[in-house]
Amino acid sequence: MHLIRSQAHPQRLGPCAPGRGIPFLGPITQPQGDREMAVPKPKVINLSKREGQSFGFFLRMEQGEEGHLIRNLEMGGPAELAGMKDGDRILRVNGTFVDVLDHSQVVDMVKGSGTTVTFHILDQASYKQAKATGIDLSDPHPRPAQTAPIMNGVAGSTLKPKLCFLVKARNGYGFSLKSTRGERGVYMTDVTPAGVADKAGVKAKDRIVEVNGENVDNTTHEQIVEKVKASGGSVMFLLADEETDNHYRNKKVRLGAGMATVKYLPHKPRIADMTKGSDGYGFFLRADPNIEGHIIKDIDSGSPAERAGLKDMDRLMAVNGEDVNNMDHNQVVDRIRQCGDSCSLLVIDNETDKMYKMGELSPLLYWDEMRGSLPQLTPPASPEPVPPAAEPSPTPPPASARPIAEDYKPKLCKLEKTAAGFGFHLNGIQGVAGQYIKEVVKGGAADMAGLEDDDIVIEVGGVNVEDRGHEEVVEMIRKSGSSLVLLVAGRRAYDRIKAKKVPVAAPLLAEASLDTPAATQEEVKEEEEAQNEEQEESESEKEAEDGDEEKEAEQKEVEQEEVEQKEVEQEEVEQKEAEQKEAEQKEVEQKEAEQGEVKQKEVEQKEAEQKESTEEVRPTTPPSQSEPCDRKASVSSSESDCPSEDERL
Repeated sequence: MHLIRSQAHPQRLGPCAPGRGIPFLGPITQPQGDREMAVPKPKVINLSKREGQSFGFFLRMEQGEEGHLIRNLEMGGPAELAGMKDGDRILRVNGTFVDVLDHSQVVDMVKGSGTTVTFHILDQASYKQAKATGIDLSDPHPRPAQTAPIMNGVAGSTLKPKLCFLVKARNGYGFSLKSTRGERGVYMTDVTPAGVADKAGVKAKDRIVEVNGENVDNTTHEQIVEKVKASGGSVMFLLADEETDNHYRNKKVRLGAGMATVKYLPHKPRIADMTKGSDGYGFFLRADPNIEGHIIKDIDSGSPAERAGLKDMDRLMAVNGEDVNNMDHNQVVDRIRQCGDSCSLLVIDNETDKMYKMGELSPLLYWDEMRGSLPQLTPPASPEPVPPAAEPSPTPPPASARPIAEDYKPKLCKLEKTAAGFGFHLNGIQGVAGQYIKEVVKGGAADMAGLEDDDIVIEVGGVNVEDRGHEEVVEMIRKSGSSLVLLVAGRRAYDRIKAKKVPVAAPLLAEASLDTPAATQEEVKEEEEAQNEEQEESESEKEAEDGDEEKEAEQKEVEQEEVEQKEVEQEEVEQKEAEQKEAEQKEVEQKEAEQGEVKQKEVEQKEAEQKESTEEVRPTTPPSQSEPCDRKASVSSSESDCPSEDERL
């Protein structure tokens, strides 16, 4: 058998005579740069906070640093106590991969989580090493790969490789393999119409990227044939069509299963969306050392679980998109309870589980594809009122205002987005109004438009944002599209203008235009002096009267300001008292709820003891014996020697 084939030498994968085939060539030796290396494992951190409090850290994106960074940890806060460190990167929020999302999207997701949130965290050193070595952090089973950097939080093209699962028929799989001498890659060819491969989504010219979860980029034609034959009666392929392959090859991105679509796979996980009934969700969650994972059991007839499509012996994979495979039984039960009156469970049956394991895949790929990479975000529990972004009416400066010196003028800057974005960061201080420009990229759109570090942002697209929150201003900038108009002022200019109580708005630029010649200002001054001389005589006659009126007006203004100040202070006092009462009421309700729960548990315990006393007496078996134990416990069940656990949900 010739191992060096001609320009186009297809290998048919169908039935073969016993004892025939391509000989085993031994283990594949990959180049040094492609060797498998240890991949970092993120930490799963669950944070909880009280209503109105924060999680105790700042989330930032910084120039020169990739990822969403943890910064400014509050000493003794929830984040610091849970083990977060400065510089840690957030990879997932409630199970959703966020490394490629915009900063504002991640902030919204955290806020939308309410008082509890689950993070997948990677320390700074591991994150940088993973990026440097090309590990795909979005893959639940990451492998080293060459990845292209994500620019401006945009993941790029929607082109995806595809996963195809084939079950051999009597006449084979219905395709051939083709490779070309001197070129890398093995391709599909001669795909039989309506055959096994065709029905599974395989197309001619698809390149084989993986066979049963193993990358074959550096594998020979004969070795791939052997892998397919050794797979038995079924095989899982990761394939890339010509367009997808060229796209990622040009970007020097190595394809992996974590990037693939699962729409061609014949067996699919199921998403059960449930709303709790009067008797809960109507199923038991079982933990058994003899069975892998968390198992759905004893589904009540007509219950929310049955209506949602849950089936006996389904394996639970995720709760609201959060992977539960690495959680223990009690953690999963708590996670479901924390969902409140409704939750979404990702489950998988035995046949689908076997198929996904063959390709070394995570069923969360199905969740991501069905629910989208961007989840439907729940608004924060206590959103702050946001004033409508109406077009403001220009406020002319007072007649007494003089042209401002050039060093103290605002700037109207128009930016056109480039491939690298607008070229600046927008910074803010938590709890303090006002946003300012930082890290202006040299030669970027912001730099060319005249923006400088520490410029105060006054208007975005003609809308005053001095009192707007950081996320709201970021969203306004994002919605501006490819063109952005900012009214800004340097720190000194802004403070000087505010001290003089001059309205800071775009019309002010007309009063303080850079193009106004000094001669024009002198002419204005001379004209004003002439007018003053003409009016000086008449004004002197009315000086006493005007002085009295002016004092009276000033006095009324002072009194009005005092009244308004008292009203504001009174409103603040009333608001604080209302908040205090609300907090006390919540605390009382919480204590009553806890007391009710304790009483309910005592009642359930008594009922269980009464039930046990009426059941047939059976001989007790010492814990050391191997008699099987099947225990169904209520919510308040405690630890025992029983290896199996059931929780009523």
